[in-house]
Amino acid sequence: MKLTDLSPLTARHRHHALSFTFGDFRADPALESLQWPDDVLEQFLFDHGDNAAFVYDYGGLDLRDITWRLETIPTADFHGIPTGASDAGCIESFADNPVHWISVRPPEIGRRWEDHGTWLRPPILIDRRLLDPSDTGLQVVEGRTRVGVLLGRLREELYVASHHEAWVGHP
Repeated sequence: MKLTDLSPLTARHRHHALSFTFGDFRADPALESLQWPDDVLEQFLFDHGDNAAFVYDYGGLDLRDITWRLETIPTADFHGIPTGASDAGCIESFADNPVHWISVRPPEIGRRWEDHGTWLRPPILIDRRLLDPSDTGLQVVEGRTRVGVLLGRLREELYVASHHEAWVGHP
């Protein structure tokens, strides 16, 4: 199953806009075979499944071949982490002004950074072998702002935890 196979579902989501909830989306039988955690389904498919740039970057993935685990990732592993080609450079852009990107979010996000040195919601990463079997490392699928804030806070010597939770998709 590819992102394009979910076109009828994402079209319903787009057509019904605010009245089509994540619960409605989650209940679709097409998603049952994936057995993905709800947080991954929401951030990956519900929020971005019909975004053209997102489909360009991840449309070739067979969604059934991805196994998700909530993992604890060392801060050092986020240095130089890429995102999809269509969003190249955006992590660095967010890192340029982490204080701003936190200030435009709900207050609990800023408190989480100040108190715990990490994000409130785990981002979505994938093992790059899913995109190219000869590649290594991780790639940010969703959570580019979060990772940019992390890197910017490091550069500005603001408090950052030594490890961070993230959903990681593996082959």
